[in-house]
Amino acid sequence: MHTFSTTVTRRALLMLLAAALTLLGIVAMSGWLAESAREFSGAVGRTTALRVAAGTLLSQLQDAEVGQRGYLLTEDRRYLKPYEAAVTAVDATIARLHDLADGDADALRIVDRLAVLAAAKREELAQTIALMEAGRRDEALSVVRTGHGMMLMDDARRSLADLITPADAQLDSQLAALIGQVRASGWVANLGGLFIVLVVGGAVWIAIRYTRDLMRAQRAIQALNDSLEQRVCERTMELQRANGEIQRFAYIVSHDLRAPLVNVMGFTGEFETGLASVRAHLDRLPRDGGDAVASEARRAVEEDLPEAIGFIRASTTKMDRLIDAILALARQGGRAMKPEPVSMRALLEAVVASLRHQAGAQRCAIAIEGALPVLMADRLALEQVFGNLLDNAIKYLDPERPGRIAIRGRDEEDRLLFEVADNGRGIAPQDHERIFELFRRSGVQDRPGEGIGLAYVRTLVRRLQGEVIVESVPGQGSVFRISLPKALVLPSEAPAHGA
Repeated sequence: MHTFSTTVTRRALLMLLAAALTLLGIVAMSGWLAESAREFSGAVGRTTALRVAAGTLLSQLQDAEVGQRGYLLTEDRRYLKPYEAAVTAVDATIARLHDLADGDADALRIVDRLAVLAAAKREELAQTIALMEAGRRDEALSVVRTGHGMMLMDDARRSLADLITPADAQLDSQLAALIGQVRASGWVANLGGLFIVLVVGGAVWIAIRYTRDLMRAQRAIQALNDSLEQRVCERTMELQRANGEIQRFAYIVSHDLRAPLVNVMGFTGEFETGLASVRAHLDRLPRDGGDAVASEARRAVEEDLPEAIGFIRASTTKMDRLIDAILALARQGGRAMKPEPVSMRALLEAVVASLRHQAGAQRCAIAIEGALPVLMADRLALEQVFGNLLDNAIKYLDPERPGRIAIRGRDEEDRLLFEVADNGRGIAPQDHERIFELFRRSGVQDRPGEGIGLAYVRTLVRRLQGEVIVESVPGQGSVFRISLPKALVLPSEAPAHGA
């Protein structure tokens, strides 16, 4: 299933890449076509403006000539108004042509020629008008009859044609190129659209096939889940049976161990009673009688036998505590957790109050710092966890300095973190994990205990669905950190599969 999913993903990515490249090509072609259209539009605008300016110049020269001839024929000065207006505007029109031809050497040369012809034409017109105004009409008409003015106009028309014709030819070539580009772009767009349709069709086919295989795989997974739930139920029942057998075994072992232990303790008491009788008998004998046997018996009764009885009692007492610890662990494993809202401040204040006398005797101050959260958990288990941690902290304080124990709590996303920090002896790094093992202790063994308290703490914390760790530096102190869920969820309360 994983290989098929990877193959489908790879094919889909390749198709998407091909479609993206095609779209990129179409976009590039569209951009190229748009740039060509912009250049053609600029050329059309330039050619149009050139045509308009050339026509305007020709019209202005013709208007000036018409005004001149009307004045010469009628001597009416009203004909000079269009002449004067045209002559005045010619310079601006030539300047406009010069701007439009900028960058084109041939066009600039033609514009310069037009400027010379326009100046010569205006000079010829101005000469005839001056002669007419001087009363020399015949001389003015003779200047006109020379045909010099007509030649200048013909040269101006030819120069304007030389200016417009190349621009028109360039415009035609650009139009032909643009039409070719449009056709090429159309082909590219059509082929790209067809390719995209094929890619989409392929993607749909892959999606249908993948969905079909996925549904088949989901049905297989569902079947496996159903069988897995059944196996989990079977394993859970087996585990419960094994746990019950372990608890029964613990009770049986503790009973079988306690029976001879009780006998040993009972016979030790009888032995002490008999020893008292022997001591009383020996006390009635004189101590300076010189009897070596009596002296040896007296030494054994007063020194050796009491010491041996003390060792026996210490061993049986320790054995009795170990049996009680095993029974406590067995009972804890069988006790059902009862989640309820627990105010940690109130709970810890009660635990601290129960240890106040013990802490005072060790010159130890216990502080509950800051606000503590409320959680849903088993109250008795929490009391036992923090009670054992505080008792352990008080037990292993450094006698060289006043003891300080701080309890803190904070909210971390979906869990709660509690800390019990002390300034006691500390724990060597290699023992940070060992101290949570049953019957394992760390450091100098000068305090009473069986090495079961922290093992008991870890068992309870795990039953509360949490975890406990320690950070410690020898000679500085230790910090026990407990991470717990905000709400203890019992297995029977967990959401059903598929809900």
